[in-house]
Amino acid sequence: MNPHLRAHLSARLPTLFVPHGAPTFALRPGAAGAAMVIAASTLPTPRAIIIISPHWDTAEPTVGTALRPETIHDFSGFPPELYQLQYPATGCPEAAREVSAAIAAAGLPVHTSAQQGLDHGAWIPLRVMFPDADVPVIPLSLQSRTGTAGAYALGQALAPLVAQGFLIIASGNITHNLHDYQVARQNEGQTPAYVLAFSGWLAERLAAHDVSALLDYRRQAPGGAQAHPSDEHLLPLYVALGAAGDKAMVQHLHAGIDDYVFAMDAYAFSPPLVSDYLSRVRCDLKAIL
Repeated sequence: MNPHLRAHLSARLPTLFVPHGAPTFALRPGAAGAAMVIAASTLPTPRAIIIISPHWDTAEPTVGTALRPETIHDFSGFPPELYQLQYPATGCPEAAREVSAAIAAAGLPVHTSAQQGLDHGAWIPLRVMFPDADVPVIPLSLQSRTGTAGAYALGQALAPLVAQGFLIIASGNITHNLHDYQVARQNEGQTPAYVLAFSGWLAERLAAHDVSALLDYRRQAPGGAQAHPSDEHLLPLYVALGAAGDKAMVQHLHAGIDDYVFAMDAYAFSPPLVSDYLSRVRCDLKAIL
């Protein structure tokens, strides 16, 4: 391969959507965690990680600039050992300024926060995938009030950063209904039918690059409103999808269900240049074989 093309491709990381499940996922990551570890192990080292979590929700995009973002234990009633876990990430104000500039260049308002730490939707998947905490982390807030279109637009604003060595990790869950979790616990642990129906529909629409249907999931998807009584845990998916660009290659890294109702699917979206190149490589190999 041309060395310049190799260098360019190595910088164009995929964008990722990964689950964070319940806080106990940090103690028992299971099959979903194993898939996330494998995905991280195949990546070149990023310049920095941009992490989007549904648990940092602001009116307008806000970029964390802390040099040592705090590990936030924003939950209660869980095993004591969970509160002892730390993720000693470092920040990178210079890279954070680039994130802010990219968002502003897309015409979106943007703010910064030097105090923002890493909530459990951020540090739990990071701890699973990058346990050595050796890559700078930049938290970026979600805007649930803007819905799917707003999350997708935020992702599009981040797209130029993908070619500059930034790894975008969006954390959430494909289904997230806490009321149904409580019901399932009392109902012999049965998974409601909509969990599989919704996650299957989403996988099909992603594979088909049907962005219009995905943006309108609450009306078009089976069990859409039940899968997400509120949007925030699905919206990070749209950030990752928008950041990868049009017609990005979709890789379904994991499919599974934890705690009866949480679909723990993980996805990678590869930008078009990388996808096109890899497709040509596969075709060339077939011709040779």
